[in-house]
Amino acid sequence: MNKRKICIVTGTRAEYGLLQWLMHDISCEEDLQLQIIVTGMHLSPEFGLTYKLIENDGFKIDKKVEMILSSDTPNSIVKSVGLAQIGFADALEDLMPDVLLILGDRYEIFAAASAAMIYRIPVAHIHGGEKTEGAMDEAFRHCLTKMSHLHFTATEEYRKRVIQLGEQPESVYNFGGLGVDTISRLDLLSKDDLQRKMNFTFNDRTVLVTFHPVTLETRTSAEQFKELLKALDSIDCLKIIFTKANSDTDGRIINQLIDEYSKGKDHVITFTSMGQLNYLSALQYVRVVVGNSSSGLLEAPTFKVGTVNIGERQKGRIKSDSIIDCIPEKDSIIKSINQCLSDEFQDSLKDLINPYGDGGASAQIINVLKNVDLSMKIKKVFYDLP
Repeated sequence: MNKRKICIVTGTRAEYGLLQWLMHDISCEEDLQLQIIVTGMHLSPEFGLTYKLIENDGFKIDKKVEMILSSDTPNSIVKSVGLAQIGFADALEDLMPDVLLILGDRYEIFAAASAAMIYRIPVAHIHGGEKTEGAMDEAFRHCLTKMSHLHFTATEEYRKRVIQLGEQPESVYNFGGLGVDTISRLDLLSKDDLQRKMNFTFNDRTVLVTFHPVTLETRTSAEQFKELLKALDSIDCLKIIFTKANSDTDGRIINQLIDEYSKGKDHVITFTSMGQLNYLSALQYVRVVVGNSSSGLLEAPTFKVGTVNIGERQKGRIKSDSIIDCIPEKDSIIKSINQCLSDEFQDSLKDLINPYGDGGASAQIINVLKNVDLSMKIKKVFYDLP
């Protein structure tokens, strides 16, 4: 019997972190054949050549699609999308998977899905239906929904939103978030082991900072990030872990500011890429997650860690009670971090429940991929709400 070929596309370290266990589980299935295409930041020296992490984890990369230009202007990103589409045309021509499996909302994945649609390859999309109103990812995500044939959402509200976009209810599954699934399965590092590995000591006021560009606002990323740095400077006894920004417009400006800020500061450490094991292990021991990354909303609540969510990049996402929203101004950020550090707020986190589930998504996704009748999915019929 021929194996069903499942081709996974990943363009960032964060995507791979979420997909890692799903890739592992697919590779262990007798009825499935895993194919992997890497693209985007994975292939960029500036962003750490993180495709090597995938290979070090024992996976065979079938195709590499080069696309990133050495600039993050709108002009260069549009051209990068064009290069990606050309590269995916060649990759799909050679691999011809039975299903293209994609995650999230980035422009690299948009290029992959549009190429698969033209090749009449069914697309399965993970983490659709979510809202991030401060980033262009919002539009890409909903476009991906309309180009996809199977949908694996992280909450019931997101499932309903995908159906609202006209997708057939029987093709939309709510299995919870893959990040929670990863946490439940990884053998996370002890505090001592992590501190030795990072050459960094945690205290009870350690914060983990990840700030990505706000792509639907003009010339504000640098200004917003400078306000964050001023706030961090104004709070006593902090120890700070920075993870750098992605390759979106203005990402390089943020990373340059991180490098300048961290020079000569013993209480600050920076990473281009921490790797999933180190990052999730660190979430166990930090006091606060600060910035505008989705991980503060999706994964941090599982560790009962508070998040200071700055600005509107994640506006519209479902949030647990551990999330404190603030505007991107120094005083608001200071107030929110201090609130999150307070004993009263920390005590309130003890019974926190993550709205993105408690694990098990990978096995359920694989069960669908193995058994679904793909011939019935390629021709979509718009579903009108009753």
